[in-house]
Amino acid sequence: MPAVRPKKFLGQHFLKDLDIARRIADTLDDFPNVPVMEVGPGMGVLTQFLIEKERDLKVVELDRESIPYLNDHYPSLHGNIIEGDFLTLDLAAIYNEKFCVIGNYPYNISSQIFFKVLDYKNQIPCCSGMIQKEVAERIAAKPGGKIYGILSVLLQAWYDVEYLFTVSEKVFDPPPKVKSAVVKLTRNKRTKLNCDEKLFKTVVKTSFNQRRKTLRNSIKPLLGKECEIYSNPIFGERPERLSVADFEDLTNLVAAFLPGSLRER
Repeated sequence: MPAVRPKKFLGQHFLKDLDIARRIADTLDDFPNVPVMEVGPGMGVLTQFLIEKERDLKVVELDRESIPYLNDHYPSLHGNIIEGDFLTLDLAAIYNEKFCVIGNYPYNISSQIFFKVLDYKNQIPCCSGMIQKEVAERIAAKPGGKIYGILSVLLQAWYDVEYLFTVSEKVFDPPPKVKSAVVKLTRNKRTKLNCDEKLFKTVVKTSFNQRRKTLRNSIKPLLGKECEIYSNPIFGERPERLSVADFEDLTNLVAAFLPGSLRER
């Protein structure tokens, strides 16, 4: 069977460097007995090393051209190839236990993949793989920097993030226009936030919608223009200076003054 053609509309850039693929597969070695779901296996460059490790492996592939290729070249995958969009899958219907997520993720949906992982954070102890370098840097960013943002806060609330290594654009077919990076997210020990989780997400997203402004201005869509709580010093800060714990405190402050119509959402 001929090689699968990379498709631009699917954001496909097939990795050619086997050493890098092996190193990505190794990122899950800390979880040897946990089932694995690979997102977007393509022609199986990463898949082959996961199979070598004798992992309980399922792969999710949207590209119909890839599926017969995978079946033909990796017989052990028979019955474990899920044809579909990872973003729309009911993962709890596939796994009733913990599972890890890995992949050379399509760059056009990498952020959405991590938000999906957050939805299943209590089932996913580890998520690793390759994404755009810029997104990897944002995910791993610490408070105080210009690239620290929504993804940074929401992911770091539940996961320890490691930026592992940078990958040149030259090891892909076709070469992307950006450099790539491999990251690893390991579930931390937090079982719940010290605030309402739904409101926490809203506060984080609202705060960064106008990231150049102080919180006194950016949070106005929630609390209005003249809320008395704005005298609290935290509202003089810009959102990129706040840690996860700071955003928990901010969420509790907002909750106390939130109009009833918004509180019931």
